Amino acid sequence: MAEFLTDIETIRRRAREKMDEGPITDAYGADRERVIEVLNEVLATEIVCYLRYKRHYFTATGIHAAPVAAEFLEHANQELAHADLAAMRITQLQGEPDFNPAGLVTRSHAEYVEGESLVDMIKEDLVAERIAIASYHEIAQWLGDKDPTTRRIIEEILATEEEHADDLLGLLEDLGEPAG
Repeated sequence: MAEFLTDIETIRRRAREKMDEGPITDAYGADRERVIEVLNEVLATEIVCYLRYKRHYFTATGIHAAPVAAEFLEHANQELAHADLAAMRITQLQGEPDFNPAGLVTRSHAEYVEGESLVDMIKEDLVAERIAIASYHEIAQWLGDKDPTTRRIIEEILATEEEHADDLLGLLEDLGEPAG
């Protein structure tokens, strides 16, 4: 087992210094401003996905619409919870979460595509989930051990996005539709 590299008295002294920085200590190894910027992109992505899923929930029609709409609603609520996680982490890092609607689409990694049919909606949501999966995987790798808290949050969101993609693929299979 590794020994502490710093004696406890030094840790205590450092904890009293710069108390206005809250959880940000000398141990924080990431570029805080860049992490906040990336988290604001995650926030925008999650809000755009929430909005797209909510639209799909309300506009889903057809004989198979009820179970698909229920899945859209569940995903929407989870995307909103992801947005909250990103915003909370931004404030912990002493940043400002950017909820400005004017820039959501430009900051979002995913696009807001409405889809014309139930199958189109599912496919557009699957594309968006795949974009989020690729982006969040890259973000988690980029963070590495420089910011383990943010990395864990991103990995938690990533796991849910993978579940969403699997759910959507299952819906397409249930409808007898090819994914590609």
